[in-house]
Amino acid sequence: MLDFLRQEGIDETLIARIEEFRKGFPVAEGDAARIPVPRFRYFGSEIWKLAITAILSGENILLVGPKATGKNVFAENLSAVFGRPEWDISFYLNTDASTLIGTDTFKNGEVSFRKGPIYSCAEAGGFGILDEINMAKNESLAVLHATLDFRRIIDVPGYSRITLAPSTRFIATMNYGYAGTRELNEALASRFMVINMPIISGDDLEKLLLQQYPTLKKEFATQLTTLFGEIRQKCESSEISTKALDLRGLLAAVNLVYNGLNMRDALDIGIINKCFDEFERTLVDDIVSARIDGKLTGKEIFS
Repeated sequence: MLDFLRQEGIDETLIARIEEFRKGFPVAEGDAARIPVPRFRYFGSEIWKLAITAILSGENILLVGPKATGKNVFAENLSAVFGRPEWDISFYLNTDASTLIGTDTFKNGEVSFRKGPIYSCAEAGGFGILDEINMAKNESLAVLHATLDFRRIIDVPGYSRITLAPSTRFIATMNYGYAGTRELNEALASRFMVINMPIISGDDLEKLLLQQYPTLKKEFATQLTTLFGEIRQKCESSEISTKALDLRGLLAAVNLVYNGLNMRDALDIGIINKCFDEFERTLVDDIVSARIDGKLTGKEIFS
């Protein structure tokens, strides 16, 4: 991952500080399996510089951006770069304080405390990924306030107070417009350094495709990049919803072609069929048909 940062043009001073961070905070053997090995790389040197500097300065990060900007991919990449075990914490309707911190459980004939992901992450000095934090209930947010600010503590009701390990960081993500989301309150937002994630550029998307599939012919990487850009334009002009603007679906479709499916069927199940409205699906179908020859197979698009 450090070599990748060099390719992205990250300053050697920052890379040296990352190496110092790694050496200064060794990972316990039992947590080493939690250090991610990212399947995808995040391309964007400016965002890398912002995030690395914030983490080295002891700050937590909030990644904000629309769909298909790579927020979760970037969070995973950051954990890998710093060599930290990762805890993924999703916020949904039933996420409460006991889900995050832990709760009493009956084990071996006695009551004991079962640690939650926030507690475990704080103890191990890991990186906690707070996914879609603007879906969190008030009870969950109350748990995070003391954890995320300068106090860096967690009060466990009925048990002891724990202090976050020095290497603990939290990386939150949020996406406006999803059902169930709401505005993040000021008290919580003030506990993060906020990074606005830009829309992936055509050049970076093409690099991502070629990095993930090295044998993909460049001309087809360019075609797929252009297709994704055209779908985005339709979304931005409100002609279609963002359902078809699915970067994961595009990458998965390429993988399906690599494994023997023709391009048309792969894009059907990876992109087009994610539009459940028939009129919208027809519009997306037209965009795909105008750009991509559906009869293409892996033998033709891979060298």
